[in-house]
Amino acid sequence: MRSSGGGAAPKAPPRLVLLLSENWTIVSPRDLRSVVRMAVDAEEAGFDAVMVSEHVALGPGADADGLPENPRDYALPGNQDPATPWPDALTLLAGVAAATSRLRLVAGSIIPPLRHPVLLAKQIATLDLLSEGRLVVQPTVSWHRAEYEALGVPFERRGELLDEHLAAWRELWRRSPASFEGRHYRFHDVWLEPKPFREGGPPMWFGGSSVHPRLLRRLASYGSGFDPLGPVSDGDLERVRRAMVEAGRDPAELELVGGTRGRFPGPVGVADLDTAIAQIPPQLARGFTTICVKPSQFVRDAREVGAFCREVVRRVRELVVGGAS
Repeated sequence: MRSSGGGAAPKAPPRLVLLLSENWTIVSPRDLRSVVRMAVDAEEAGFDAVMVSEHVALGPGADADGLPENPRDYALPGNQDPATPWPDALTLLAGVAAATSRLRLVAGSIIPPLRHPVLLAKQIATLDLLSEGRLVVQPTVSWHRAEYEALGVPFERRGELLDEHLAAWRELWRRSPASFEGRHYRFHDVWLEPKPFREGGPPMWFGGSSVHPRLLRRLASYGSGFDPLGPVSDGDLERVRRAMVEAGRDPAELELVGGTRGRFPGPVGVADLDTAIAQIPPQLARGFTTICVKPSQFVRDAREVGAFCREVVRRVRELVVGGAS
């Protein structure tokens, strides 16, 4: 939410993603049916996808960097009240899958090391099948040590654990029986059925706050999208493209995911939509094709989300057409 640069917008409108997580200023965390209705509103308005992120549990240190001045701002590493609600992402997306027919369902910031790879592979495969191939998964190691400690998972091993998940999923989703022998996980002659809707499993996005060698390897080996957290330099984008080429892949295969970020007048109130929309053309000029939007930054009530989504779709289409003329 994410990056910007300069230049003219391309002719094709970007794909729009509505963020369903962390909108608790406009909907109660106990009213998840209203969150599902927000997804239906987004689909009817012409959005391409919705995204749900996760934490399993928060603990001391989740707010070590201080809370956002305005609670409508993004939940980021170190700025979250430990009481912040995070409903189970895959369960919530199953509800969205049942209520929609076209939307892509992005399971953003899923934290595989907190689970066993066979269990999570089954959950992902089931949701991909239920949604008839609309699932996108964004695996991450996340950042919160207390979350790992609560589940008895070594925080220092989280990168290794994620890499073994990815390799194990590839085996489990492609064949039965499947076997895997890793340092942390191993299984032999396992039938994981039913398989995902798509052969080999759902597409995967990767991101983070920096472009490090491990991220580049994951993108090149498994990635269909790059969703950086925060600004990304032209040099980092070139490193991503080069890693794809070196792996024998076309960089154009990689969906580049950007977004808008509200600028707030103070600790209360909503952000200006004009300012946020103006952040989009520079990103499109740099090759970003997908834009994430968090509705609670711009509206005061969940009942406004449908009209908001329609306005965003209209404004973005007009902006793109105008930029290409």
